[in-house]
Amino acid sequence: MIEIKNINKSYGSKKVVDNVSFNIEEGKITSFIGPNGAGKSTVLSIISRLLDADSGEVFIDGKEIKAWDSKELSKKLSILKQNNNLNIRLTIRELVSFGRFPYCEGKLKKEDEKFIEDALSYMQLTDIQDKYIDELSGGQRQRAYIAMILAQDTDYILLDEPLNNLDMKHSAEMMRMLRQMVNDFGKTIVIVIHDINFASCYSDTIVALKDGKLVNHTSTEEMITENNLKRLYDMNFNIKEVDNQKICIYF
Repeated sequence: MIEIKNINKSYGSKKVVDNVSFNIEEGKITSFIGPNGAGKSTVLSIISRLLDADSGEVFIDGKEIKAWDSKELSKKLSILKQNNNLNIRLTIRELVSFGRFPYCEGKLKKEDEKFIEDALSYMQLTDIQDKYIDELSGGQRQRAYIAMILAQDTDYILLDEPLNNLDMKHSAEMMRMLRQMVNDFGKTIVIVIHDINFASCYSDTIVALKDGKLVNHTSTEEMITENNLKRLYDMNFNIKEVDNQKICIYF
């Protein structure tokens, strides 16, 4: 479990995270939702130790995050930020191999190769593994980065807007793959996401943030109501049930 206790973060006089506390349960997809500027990506960065909180604590499996050795933490938790620009030209396989660095520090063993092969296969990239990243479509590129995270073999996977720059087809494929990773491997996946309908259809739990504050932390079923979403986004929603899924209409 990941426990977030009373974290705060300010930039100058602007408080971007304001006394936020909640727990992330294992083996589930937790989605962070809320308007722009809500503090979603900042909270994600604090949880992953990419960013220090001004105050408050984060515990990973009962151990405060500052107490984790960096190498051991990278075997427990992985994060993929929304900006993945590379300064070097890599093939898909070379990129995925980076996921094994915490284990082998660049000297790949048979065990590492097996993780790489499995990740490429799982993300349906084996046939194009020798293609360069800059030659790929948006959907292929995002799958390659997820394969790298999968090869890293961490219990916790944090994804900052993984649907960014993906079209509808590839967004749906990505969410199905993430759901399958939870079901097949018991991964705990945390997503910052803007598409409320993908959050509704694929999440187990939702963390709703607004103006740096926690508005709600509950099951997806309880969160996706017209009143809750109106309070979060300051706009009207009409929610319909389609194939046992709550679909949010807001046009």
